[in-house]
Amino acid sequence: MAAKPEGARRAQADRRARTRSALLEAAARGLSTYGYANLVLERVAGEAGYTRGALYHLFANKEDLALAVVKWVEETWDAEVGRLVAAEADPVEALLALARGHAVYCRRDVANVMMTLRVEFAGQDHPVGRAITDIVDRLEADCAALIAAGRSRGSIPPGPPLAETASAYLGIVEAVGIQLAGHAPHDVELAVRAVRGVLGLPPVPAPADSAGSEPCSGAHTAAEARA
Repeated sequence: MAAKPEGARRAQADRRARTRSALLEAAARGLSTYGYANLVLERVAGEAGYTRGALYHLFANKEDLALAVVKWVEETWDAEVGRLVAAEADPVEALLALARGHAVYCRRDVANVMMTLRVEFAGQDHPVGRAITDIVDRLEADCAALIAAGRSRGSIPPGPPLAETASAYLGIVEAVGIQLAGHAPHDVELAVRAVRGVLGLPPVPAPADSAGSEPCSGAHTAAEARA
């Protein structure tokens, strides 16, 4: 059998990538809303604009799809939020960038995937639960390292142990993101206020000429614009 021309192979790969992306996003919305146990693959395929056969052509079963969604969410979060953290040399600014970036990320309707699945698989030895635990553990370790660096520099005051502080910090970031999803710009502002408290940082002062208005620092505005 003759090999396909390069252009045809590239077009086929592009179609496959578009199909996979659409199915992953639809599955992420479904997992956020219904959880793993109640996820119906036929509904996922239909919402993405494809048949169930197209879904099974790319994913072996529900577990395979859910694991791919977890990986996809991790990658999109890293591209949209992780890059903001990596761009900050100062530990405090990196932690604030993460809080701002995550609030913006949660304006999408796929952002509840990790929380929904983590709750559903709590206490279970399941591949999806293990994948999420690994991601959360890595993120907590990264945040603990940033908090340790800030304390070493004196920009973050001493406080509870690093592991507990990092866990509380991420819990606040996640909770505010879910509770205020889509309530821009207050989601970003309140996320920053909350994590400053967890880290032991002073609140951002309101500008002198804006009595009665919401406080907003220049760094906040610039970082939100980058997000």
